[in-house]
Order: sequence, then structure tokens, then C-alpha cells
Amino acid sequence: KKKSEIGVFLTALGLFFMFLGVLMFMDKGLIAMGNLMFLVGTILILGVSNTVSFLSQKRKLRGTVCFLGGVFLVLARWPIIGILVEAFGFINLFGNFFPIIIETLRRLPLIGSFFNIPVVFKLTDIILRGIRNGPDRPV
Repeated sequence: KKKSEIGVFLTALGLFFMFLGVLMFMDKGLIAMGNLMFLVGTILILGVSNTVSFLSQKRKLRGTVCFLGGVFLVLARWPIIGILVEAFGFINLFGNFFPIIIETLRRLPLIGSFFNIPVVFKLTDIILRGIRNGPDRPV
């Protein structure tokens, strides 16, 4: 339980550092630290064996290669290309979780009111419909 709490904290901190690195005009150091914290946090949340089995699924292989390749590109001092490749990989890896995340955000007190604005609601509905009807839909 302690490991997963630390993992959630590291994952959130990693996302914050990556966001901060992008805001600071692609600061390579912040983005690299954010990537490493995100990866370590994910491993602590899921465990090593579950992380390896999740990343090595045949249908998620393209996302895994792109995400880890993007991390490598950021560490190799190519932050703009690395972030783009990493974002593509992230969407391929975790895209199936987006409907759950959006539905949860719609139910939260403050954030939910933003997601229930008619224009935002329709936009997220279109995105969710595209994800649910996509080729990677789990059975």
C-alpha cells in the first residue's frame, strides 16, 4: 500500500514536471526528470511484473516503443521531437482509459461543471465515441 501511494505521488509529480518543462520553453532537465518520475511511479503503482506484462502486450507494442523512444529522445536532448513521440505513445498506451477518466471528471464537483458545459460536453462525447468505436476496443 505504501509503495502505491508513493507511486501515485511520483506519477503526479512527474506529470507536473513534464508540464512545467513544456511551459518553460521545453526545458530538457525538467522534462527528463518528469519522464523518469512518471516511469518509476507507474512501476511502483502496478508492480514490475504487471508493468512489463502491460507494456509488452502485442496490441500495445507500438505505444510502448513510441513512449519509451520519446523518453530516450528527451534524455538525448531532443525535447520537442521526444515529447511529440512520447505523446503519441502515451495515447496509444492509455487511450482506452480516457473514457473512464472523462466520466470521472464529469462527476467531480468543480471540474464537473466545466465538463458539463454544452460545448465541452459535446466535444468530449465526440472524442469518447471515437475511442469506444476504435480498432483497439477491448472485448
